[in-house]
Amino acid sequence: MSPPPDAEVVYGRNPVRELLAAGRRHVHEVWALRQLHDEPWLKGVRPRPRQRDELGRAAGTADHQGVVAFADPYPYASVAEVLEGDGPVVCLDGAQDPRNLGAICRVADGAGAVGLVTARRGSPGVTPTVCKASAGAVEHMRVAQVESINGFLGEARDRGRVIVGADPDGTADFRDGVIPRHSVVVLGSEGAGLRPKVSAACDRLVRIPMGGRVASLNISVAAALLLYEAGRPASAR
Repeated sequence: MSPPPDAEVVYGRNPVRELLAAGRRHVHEVWALRQLHDEPWLKGVRPRPRQRDELGRAAGTADHQGVVAFADPYPYASVAEVLEGDGPVVCLDGAQDPRNLGAICRVADGAGAVGLVTARRGSPGVTPTVCKASAGAVEHMRVAQVESINGFLGEARDRGRVIVGADPDGTADFRDGVIPRHSVVVLGSEGAGLRPKVSAACDRLVRIPMGGRVASLNISVAAALLLYEAGRPASAR
């Protein structure tokens, strides 16, 4: 019996383990190298034995680490579900690289963010590459896709969120206690940064001071710094 044609592929040990642990989407089948079948996290799954080349063809890459799962499509959250959580939200304005999206999901989960919002058009969705780069964190993260970033920011403000944009020319140092826990942290594209209309929609713009010769950080590193600052207790600021 083959997986259904609309099943999505999740590959790699951590992504498949978190897919199974989260239980948010039905897993139709798991394929794995025979030597992995006795690993504790695969107990009860009854993976089908497959050769390494078969796994590579299914995953579309040799980076499958010996295991591939076939699951229902990723369950995107609604904006309301993202905003109702107790913690910061990260919003991506034009990020293009799926590996960056996965890495941001990973650090957002680690920092206690309650959700991630990205544009429905022009940004990657949750793909197998995103799942792998997130080490499975995307299975636990509420990810919403929206038609308009500015529309989302307006709704977030109406719900009491503070909109904080990351900008190299921001007036405030991100370490100065200006990123509250109930903020939406907005990051722009890898090259151009925030679009002017999105920058104008932010309540405040913060910068990450750079002490070296390279003037920027990878977007996932910037996200980590800003989200961990948002989660820092007020007494420690």
